[in-house]
Amino acid sequence: MANVVVVGAQWGDEGKGKIVDWLSERADVIARFQGGHNAGHTLVIDGKVYKLHALPSGVVRGGKLSVIGNGVVLDPWHLLNEIETIRAQGVEITPETLMIAENTPLILPIHGELDRAREEAATKGTKIGTTGRGIGPAYEDKVGRRAIRVMDLADEATLEARVDRALQHHNPLRKGLGFEEVDRDALIAELKAIAPKILPYAGPVWKVLNEKRKAGKRILFEGAQGALLDIDFGTYPFVTSSNVIAGQAATGVGIGPGSIDYVLGIVKAYTTRVGEGPFPTELLDDDGQRLGERGHEFGTTTGRKRRCGWFDAALLRQTCATSGMNGICLTKLDVLDGFETLKICVGYELDGETHDYLPTAAEDQARCTPIYEEMPGWSESTEGARTWNDLPANAIKYVRHIEELIDCPVALVSTSPEREDTILVTDPFAD
Repeated sequence: MANVVVVGAQWGDEGKGKIVDWLSERADVIARFQGGHNAGHTLVIDGKVYKLHALPSGVVRGGKLSVIGNGVVLDPWHLLNEIETIRAQGVEITPETLMIAENTPLILPIHGELDRAREEAATKGTKIGTTGRGIGPAYEDKVGRRAIRVMDLADEATLEARVDRALQHHNPLRKGLGFEEVDRDALIAELKAIAPKILPYAGPVWKVLNEKRKAGKRILFEGAQGALLDIDFGTYPFVTSSNVIAGQAATGVGIGPGSIDYVLGIVKAYTTRVGEGPFPTELLDDDGQRLGERGHEFGTTTGRKRRCGWFDAALLRQTCATSGMNGICLTKLDVLDGFETLKICVGYELDGETHDYLPTAAEDQARCTPIYEEMPGWSESTEGARTWNDLPANAIKYVRHIEELIDCPVALVSTSPEREDTILVTDPFAD
């Protein structure tokens, strides 16, 4: 059976939630492999809207096992609140339908405080655009070998030792920032109180997923954010704190890379970005405003307005390569309805030289000028299209030209937030 990885191929917000939900109907397991609750996936099912942040998108589908892998950093208080919110919408979530990897690092209140303090202290041009939810500091503690992990909640002596180790780092740091020291006993009490609510979901995810794979079950791996926010291959330093590209799916849950059969990149028919950082095709004119209004470009997690611009094929070529994408899903094609002319970035000009990829240095990225190709738009509506025959000729030409420019085939096309409004070209789950 095929196992599929779904990753965002731009700066996030590409519509992964809908596509994961669309694919999850045929999957047995849906596994989240990186990121934190700074991610936001909006699902629209039978007219009902679900907003997910920490939970895998598969939780809204009955009969599936949803998994939070060790590559995620988890705020346990947020998770429990989210579970209750989704339950109130009629979705059953139990330890039989949701499993959290025992070795998943926890996001503590001190992480959020540190995250926000750093962002507030940053000067103009150095702000990262963090959501302030403690994701980065939690990952720092993980690689610094001072994280408190889910399994630590099960043993009081271990938990206290882990808290002491973490505070040896955080209290001097907080003192330098002018914060009070952490109340050790209060933090331990908070963690003890939440332990019996979290531990029933804990389990050896690596073992369960390998058993499922050997039994021929289909696994759908769900990423958060987008490949251009990858800590190594994104527009550093304006990136997230984890690896987002498809290779992280294996280490983020504990399976071998040979278990991945298909990588699907989710791509908007134009480009958006939230927060700071380079954005070569950004539009600060009426066209950019129009894209934002028609695409309802506000972040699910933060509510922040997204920056909008033309489709960047040069950037997408890069992410197709770094994630080894077998195909892409092009979303929000309907947002382009009515544009007389469309532009596609095919490369960049920098200091009189032409580049077919975005340079690595942040200073160079900020100075790159996009090189555009123009294509005629279409006046007909593509909203709700479910077959190629429902699309205008110029829309089909636009999609086909994107395929040529990025050297990767289009496997699906999404034409509205509704899961059924999807054109299937190639089945990622085909054996």
